[in-house]
Amino acid sequence: MNWLPPGPSWLFCPADRPERYEKAAARADVVIIDLEDAVGAADKAGARESLLSTPLDPARTIVRVNAHGTDDQTADLQALKQTEYTTVMLPKCESAEQVAALAPLNVVALIESPLGAMTVFDALAADNAIGAMWGAEDLVAAMGGNSSRHASGMYRAVAQHVRSHTLLAAKARGLFALDSVFLDIPDLDGVRAEADDAVAVGFDGKVAIHPSHLRVIRDAYAPSADDIDWATAVLAAVDHNRGVFTFRGQMVDAPVLAHARRIIARRPS
Repeated sequence: MNWLPPGPSWLFCPADRPERYEKAAARADVVIIDLEDAVGAADKAGARESLLSTPLDPARTIVRVNAHGTDDQTADLQALKQTEYTTVMLPKCESAEQVAALAPLNVVALIESPLGAMTVFDALAADNAIGAMWGAEDLVAAMGGNSSRHASGMYRAVAQHVRSHTLLAAKARGLFALDSVFLDIPDLDGVRAEADDAVAVGFDGKVAIHPSHLRVIRDAYAPSADDIDWATAVLAAVDHNRGVFTFRGQMVDAPVLAHARRIIARRPS
């Protein structure tokens, strides 16, 4: 893996809105410049020009290119050769061959089709795959459905399945996993509940479509002072114990230590 996420709060930015690039970079840990869904067909050529004329930090920027096999992806890749960006997001990813075709670029596989959901583990076997994200809206539309969520805001079972399956596939491959966007922009409580769940099950970050969601996501991922104190202390106790041991009345084994290390890794810099 050549690239690791510098933080948990990711933000989509339409590629044809270059005036938003710097603002997005100032607020998000990672900016996804979107050449695909956020840009209309008539505006894609102009969006590529904006990509070239308004550079951001390659260490904190990835580019969502168009889908495999499209003329637009070919044009996207030609434009990327003129930039310093090394990481792309591949929408509607369905195979390792599609990922490998983008080498030497690093690829975040976006799983949002029925075939992609069934083949995600195999797709992530490509040497240049570095992570995965999942998406519900294209997935449900591709199946002939019309809603990924219940009226309560909870995902329907099929979306939950793809969310879990993508997370498991990424972790089984030793790669990072990103949780999908929350579309109800004013519902910050909903964003927080979903981000809390993403933290709890092991997603490494969550993607937003609006800047107001970024602070909520970052706060969800930031461990409390008590969590940091516990993690620091339990990791320090390893030096004085062998194998499984008891710490503050709790049995400490390898999974507990992994949890402690994850807390420290999420500590704000």
